[in-house]
Amino acid sequence: EKFKTLKNQGNDFVKKGKYEEAVNKYSECMKLNTEECTIYTNRALCYLKLYKYEEAKQDCDHVLQIEDSNIKAFYRRALAYKGLQVRKKNMAGI
Repeated sequence: EKFKTLKNQGNDFVKKGKYEEAVNKYSECMKLNTEECTIYTNRALCYLKLYKYEEAKQDCDHVLQIEDSNIKAFYRRALAYKGLQVRKKNMAGI
């Protein structure tokens, strides 16, 4: 029950564009249940919005270990890789 409440609060923060707050709620959810894949893909989305690509990739990797056909995890991991590639290019250009 507490898990569901935290998840909903996290989702509400995402809708409002408050990604840091959402990450905190999803992280609290993970302490209660580490098997719930949607929490990881949701948190990965927040990390992408915050340009934290490495963290997003790790969350997606975790989901794919549990559920190897999770489309959201594949998609968001691809976005994370893309973000990391762009960042590398930008760093090389400095």
